[in-house]
Amino acid sequence: MKALIIGAGIGGVSAAVSLKKQGIECEIFEAVKEIKPVGAAISVWSNGVKCMNHLGMGHIMDKLGGPMLNMAYQDGKTAEVLTQFSLAPLIEAVGERPCPVSRADLQSMMIDYWGKEKIQFDKRIERITQDEKGVSAYFTDGSVAHGDFMIAADGANSVARSFVLGRKVERRYAGYVNWNGLIDTDPSIAPVDQWTTFVGDGKRISLMPISDNRFYFFFDVPLPSGLPQDRSTVTEDLTRYFTDWAEPIQKLIKAIDPSTTNRVEIHDADPFTTYVDRRIALLGDSAHPTTPDIGQGGCSAMEDAVVLGQAFSATKDIHAALSDYESQRNQRAKGLVLKARKRCEVTHGEDMQITQAWYKELKQETGDNIMAGLKETIIGGPLG
Repeated sequence: MKALIIGAGIGGVSAAVSLKKQGIECEIFEAVKEIKPVGAAISVWSNGVKCMNHLGMGHIMDKLGGPMLNMAYQDGKTAEVLTQFSLAPLIEAVGERPCPVSRADLQSMMIDYWGKEKIQFDKRIERITQDEKGVSAYFTDGSVAHGDFMIAADGANSVARSFVLGRKVERRYAGYVNWNGLIDTDPSIAPVDQWTTFVGDGKRISLMPISDNRFYFFFDVPLPSGLPQDRSTVTEDLTRYFTDWAEPIQKLIKAIDPSTTNRVEIHDADPFTTYVDRRIALLGDSAHPTTPDIGQGGCSAMEDAVVLGQAFSATKDIHAALSDYESQRNQRAKGLVLKARKRCEVTHGEDMQITQAWYKELKQETGDNIMAGLKETIIGGPLG
């Protein structure tokens, strides 16, 4: 049995590894000539780390995961600590630590684990056909690949998705722009073992420790879509948006390298119930594009891959396995997309009265409520 995997990102490689463990031959096709990750880093929460362990890639998380032992919210204008607590109770409760990691390093190590020489790059899919015998992928370079089924992990702007749904999906602008990148850790900006988030005015700045003594940082600013983008004005733009914020923020802005800072307009899509059409299955962002507000985009793709492997472990009937995969993943992924959307609205000031009330709640927060929410998300995954 042979699977065509469209996309060599986190979801595609995870799916290939998962299926290979069930004795299924996989060919991976990637649209770009060279993988260039969108975003500097990624939050892999404990459910994602469990998936990587299950797939045999836990060593990657051990190597790349930063020492995120604590969590804190601070007032962006004054730097006053609103709440600060250890994540140890959460880690003990769910049985695994969270691992913020460099996205480039993660994808590189996952590709090396699979074997870069076994991935076909510069293969942009154009058309898909299927019948009772199998599925065929037609690429823009004129080549064709044939398999028994296809896993389409080709991202939030998936080409394959329209062949499954029979329509195009309109992405929804979430209302804010995100700047992200990496800097060396600096305890004068934030503790080096803590996820620190500064909040105010519906804006957010976060720093997460990753490997090699680096912070993953991101700035969120509610803005209209379609504004001009120019790396040369990153420092100037962020200085303007955060002109009256506290000294650690000013120091962070001065420390960033505009040439390696990403600017992304954040989108998601209304959840849809169909992930599978006969021999084609959507996985990861192609199935459930989400905002990053609860850090579950990459984790969801890893969960998809685990469930896909479990489905083929139970049966080698393609239609039955893909149907099982779809039924197991649909409500879980939908819940995560909507949870992220709700968090996005609160965090980014869609209704500033609600956002201001959240800031006040943070001053009373011991960490128990936040960790309870994180625990609920984590243990809802396929590995508990």
